[in-house]
Amino acid sequence: MQPFTIVSGAAIPFMRANVDTDVIVRIERLTSLLKDQLGPFAFESLRYLPDGSADPACILNAERFRHAPFLLAGDNFGCGSSREGAVWALMCLGIRAVIAPSYGDIFYANCFQNGMLPIRLPLDRIEALAARCADGSALTVDLRTQTIQCSDGGPQPFAIDATRREALLSGLDAIGLTLRDDALIRAWQDKDRVQRAWAWNSVRA
Repeated sequence: MQPFTIVSGAAIPFMRANVDTDVIVRIERLTSLLKDQLGPFAFESLRYLPDGSADPACILNAERFRHAPFLLAGDNFGCGSSREGAVWALMCLGIRAVIAPSYGDIFYANCFQNGMLPIRLPLDRIEALAARCADGSALTVDLRTQTIQCSDGGPQPFAIDATRREALLSGLDAIGLTLRDDALIRAWQDKDRVQRAWAWNSVRA
């Protein structure tokens, strides 16, 4: 998993509330495509016209936001079904962090398992960022200091769970974090085999 430390770039002001995972990626795309092929199909109902051409009125298609690493959104982003593919599709689109007031719980957890940073900020602060970034001006998100920096303003702090922050900085999912304690786990197992041999009779070493 790619670590998240400092990321800079444009931020798409996609200020919609209640964007569900079916809008982010349709379920049929997940049954026919590999996870690294989902980028063209992220937000496809919004990005494309009925004839399949890109909709020039969609902010997601604006040239100044091509390859933008940040998405600014409204309340309850990633609600709906629990498909992890929604995070995959966003990452294939180039998104490394979403900044929204609130998230669907499962989407929020899936972000951390895939190296994406979901930042929670009050709506008025996000709207201020959206106004500053509307012309394609860059943001810098520093997870080490837990700050967001605009080109024309001071750093803004954000909160994040310490364990999840450590995992993102190290590029580790939940399994990776557990395996860092492999030596301690094995030591405990060795000790327990001696103390409770009966519990290990049917367990292979």
